Amino acid sequence: MLGWRRHGPRAVSWRGAGTDRYAQRADQVIFDPVASSIEYVKAGRLRALAVTAAARSEVLPDLATVGDFVPGYEASGWQGLGAPKDTPPEIIDRLNKEINAILADPEMRARIVSLGATILAGSPADFRKLIAVETEKWGKVVKFSGAKPD
Repeated sequence: MLGWRRHGPRAVSWRGAGTDRYAQRADQVIFDPVASSIEYVKAGRLRALAVTAAARSEVLPDLATVGDFVPGYEASGWQGLGAPKDTPPEIIDRLNKEINAILADPEMRARIVSLGATILAGSPADFRKLIAVETEKWGKVVKFSGAKPD
């Protein structure tokens, strides 16, 4: 999520999504996960400008996406569950079925959405595709930036 504090933009570097580190500061633009910023937005301590995901947030539906202003822009964090390479397919299928059932549970879904997350339930093939697409996309960004490992 892109946010703006009081008097305009200013780039600020920090390690991790520690909203408490910048919640008292003014004059800065931040890119932070909705989950760690939403309480500040709801309390009026942080003004959200847009979300960086391709779609609007369910928990902040009136908030635009950056893509509304910069066509094609999308940057989202995601989490998934993996297993060792040699895990038998029947175990992978069982895990997938059970996890998707948990994510489909209305109470669990409501809790996850209330935290600002988007649920992407799917198959192991869907997850492999997501990893491949994200790896290619962010690999290009890293290459273009010239960043090197420390």
